Amino acid sequence: MNRIHDIYRPMEERKGDWHEVERALSDEELKEQTSRCMNCGQPFCHAYGCPLGNLVPDQNRAVAQGNFKLAYELLSAHSDFPEFTSRICPALCEASCVHGLDEEAVMVRQSEKRIIEAAFANGWVVPRAPKTENGKSAAVVGAGPAGLSAAVTLRRRGWKVTVYERRSNIGGLLRYGIPCFKLEKTLIDRRRKILEAMGIRFVTDVEVGRDVAADWLAKMNDAVVIAIGTPAARDLKIPGRELGGIHLALELLEGQNRFLTGEIAAAPINAKGKHVLVIGGGDTGSDCVGTSIRQGAASVTQIEIMPKPPDTRDSSTPWPLWPYMLRTSSSHKEGCERRWNLNSLRFLPGGSRSCATERVGGVEVETVEWEFSPEGRPVKFHAVAGTKEIIKADLVFLAMGFTGVQPDNPIIAQLGLSQTPRTALVPDPARNIYCVGDCASGASLVVRALASGKNLNL
Repeated sequence: MNRIHDIYRPMEERKGDWHEVERALSDEELKEQTSRCMNCGQPFCHAYGCPLGNLVPDQNRAVAQGNFKLAYELLSAHSDFPEFTSRICPALCEASCVHGLDEEAVMVRQSEKRIIEAAFANGWVVPRAPKTENGKSAAVVGAGPAGLSAAVTLRRRGWKVTVYERRSNIGGLLRYGIPCFKLEKTLIDRRRKILEAMGIRFVTDVEVGRDVAADWLAKMNDAVVIAIGTPAARDLKIPGRELGGIHLALELLEGQNRFLTGEIAAAPINAKGKHVLVIGGGDTGSDCVGTSIRQGAASVTQIEIMPKPPDTRDSSTPWPLWPYMLRTSSSHKEGCERRWNLNSLRFLPGGSRSCATERVGGVEVETVEWEFSPEGRPVKFHAVAGTKEIIKADLVFLAMGFTGVQPDNPIIAQLGLSQTPRTALVPDPARNIYCVGDCASGASLVVRALASGKNLNL
């Protein structure tokens, strides 16, 4: 029995809307796939792969037997937000699945999705308030994955929890960064009702450090948990950066999400009829590709300075490590030219103007060659002479990751926090100040942010 690869709605159908791209597996498909789980004596998916420690083999067995209530009880014992991870997690558990040694890994994420949706449909997802109150209060700064996870952890231990969020709604990048076609925002609203029923209080449209002093929160609470993520995006400071039509990726993604959820009347950036260039080959770049296609872009090209990964697991990342290999998203399949080994040299004007700003018309790039470490990892590149070319683009999105927490963030000075050389915040447990998620460890996955909040030790 093989793993199912056809997990998406028909391409032309999904390109025409903003609903989730994945289709629902049939009951028979789900039973067959979960039956592939071997109930290993040492389940690496649980012990090594999943940051949350989900009981993957036990959940799979319950689903294969049609016992979704038991499956949910097992899943919720370790995961507080499976409706999120089942849609956007890259499934680290699957990369370490023992089945992947000789065949293809068991489908875990799709099983998890069916479990949590069955739980909501049957009313099994109920608020789990603490048995006793401990009389202590905590302020959580940031309502992204790490902040929400930390809030649940504290509340279950009897803390009175207030979560402060600078945006008008909760979710962080779940709401404002990840496109609706991967995670519909009604799922966040649904979970918020559960959290509020637990007794967690949300204060939105309030930026800690500016609207409310962070040190005041420390004085008024027994603990402060910082969960502000890594808001500083990596820019590309090459000649021509001042031209119009060049945007950081989140400008596109956040604006489109806010429009679709009714926060604003129109999307501030629209790719309709434009030749789009996405610089950066990761998930955020892929999200820009899918968003541009749905907006009606004339063409979409995605370039990456790194070399093209191999089609199968590279020897530098043997099982059960997360494999270094080429990944093609549903957005890539919808109509995108992908290129690697290209270094961007300068943005070129296109001759058109938007108000007083001259707009971009193309990007000059140059092919590079990489030197590799003994382990097979790219470490250094040099330009290939005579390979300069111009890629036409009248809309450019920079999707090159995030650099960390900016040193001028007022929270740092107000709480007297220090930063690592890579700008991560250093907690101060002696003063009951804690940091979770990306702001503490650097930009990473949603599942790791959730695990960080879940493992909060105070």
